[in-house]
Amino acid sequence: MVKRTVAFLAALALACSAHAQTTFRVVNHSDLKILDPIWTTAYIVRNHGYMIYDTLFALDGNLQVKPQMVEKWTESPDHLTWTFTLRDGLEFHDGTPVTSEDVVPSLKRWAARMPYGQLLWTKVAEVKALDPKTFQIQLKAPTGIMLSALGQPSGAAFIMPKKVAETDPFKQIDDYTGSGPFIFLKDQWKPGDKTVYVRNPKYKPRPEPPSGLAGGKIAKVDRVEWVAIPDQQTAMNALLKGEIDMIESPQHDLFKVMEADPNVKLVTLNKWGNQYIFRYNFLYPPFDNVKARQALYYAFNQKDFLDGVIGNPKYYKVCKAMFMCDTPYASTKGFEDKLDSNFTKARELVKESGYDGRPVILMHSTDLYVLANLAPVAKSLMEKAGFKVDMQSMDWQTLVSRRAKKDPPDKGGWNVFLTSSSSVDIVDPLANTYTNAIGDGAWFGWPKDEALVKLRAQFADETDETKRKALALAMQERVAENPTHIFLGQWYAPVALRKNITGNMESPVTVFWNIEKK
Repeated sequence: MVKRTVAFLAALALACSAHAQTTFRVVNHSDLKILDPIWTTAYIVRNHGYMIYDTLFALDGNLQVKPQMVEKWTESPDHLTWTFTLRDGLEFHDGTPVTSEDVVPSLKRWAARMPYGQLLWTKVAEVKALDPKTFQIQLKAPTGIMLSALGQPSGAAFIMPKKVAETDPFKQIDDYTGSGPFIFLKDQWKPGDKTVYVRNPKYKPRPEPPSGLAGGKIAKVDRVEWVAIPDQQTAMNALLKGEIDMIESPQHDLFKVMEADPNVKLVTLNKWGNQYIFRYNFLYPPFDNVKARQALYYAFNQKDFLDGVIGNPKYYKVCKAMFMCDTPYASTKGFEDKLDSNFTKARELVKESGYDGRPVILMHSTDLYVLANLAPVAKSLMEKAGFKVDMQSMDWQTLVSRRAKKDPPDKGGWNVFLTSSSSVDIVDPLANTYTNAIGDGAWFGWPKDEALVKLRAQFADETDETKRKALALAMQERVAENPTHIFLGQWYAPVALRKNITGNMESPVTVFWNIEKK
């Protein structure tokens, strides 16, 4: 298969050289250093996944689940047997067909690592291939989340070749053969410099118009280069000169300069925004103690963090709703007296926790401007609450690697860090990975709370929307009592584009199909 893949890529390169290539160059929010999308939930790795892989289902521009690789499916009358048929024309980049034998191990590997998959798998009795195009998921009990889990936008169930998907989910893959609209050129991948993809000429898009992550994924440029330019001023200058075509996450204080240039435009593609997150490590003191975690609810306030990075209230919102404001599950219940920097209360809780003065290791991401100023704000507020803070600075990809370590903080591990999540990964209580408190298998920080796990399971099984809202509220109140994380407000950001670029999809995930360069 390796020889076949090399031959295919060589033929592809020859074909591309026969005509003038269209190359789209973008500076993304982060450099790509990890290539396995099941290994991490980092958005840059997720975005890489959407370039080269495909999914069974996907969210459209209205956040509705639509079929992608699946042509049709049925659900048995007892809701226990789901049968799916793949659509015609699906091929991996090496020319081999995508079959049910690839889907089954891909789903199993995904479910071992990703929260939505983990939750779905508590109901799964068996997954099996019936024939090359048909597979079946047999449940132990009915669930209301089958399609939403398989269409989850982050932590997506990307389909890989069988031999790749059978890799231990706790080891990274080393074969990046997908079936998506672009092909990853590993030999041209230089972390810290450039990541290169070329159009997959054999990709068969769906017949529907593209919408969000769903519909017809048509690659309209021959080549996409992700260019690493960590300095925002340098990236902006490159955009103004036409050396690059797009900045995915431009710095807010540079907006006026870009708006004044006649060849540049700012376009909002994620209208739902983002939420800042502060995450504890539950495995070690001091945040293995609930009172120490509660103390930061009282020490922190959202405005300081939002002003520290975004600055302009036009692009942020103070919001005490865990599932974000202006959404079906929005509520401030449980947080009325929190996130207001009540240091007296915070210091009382720190004392009650038995905190012994050991330094708290706060990981500080320096190269992503939308995160860079968060840790210094957290350090200041934590110290006012009575914690001693050791803020350790590193680039985002180093932080992403380190946060997976369960070593003690003084042995290469960590205590706390900050990140940001797109709204689409927050507003759905089951997609919200920060509330998945299953312990060892949970997202980094590894919270364990049986009461919260039970509420999430009840939400998954409930179909009555009124009862679902009550369960979402109960989840929020439980997190207010037993913190899994701190949510630090909503923020919004357009992308910066050259005006000769059109077709960008309105989506919570940055994607590169349908883009045209004129």
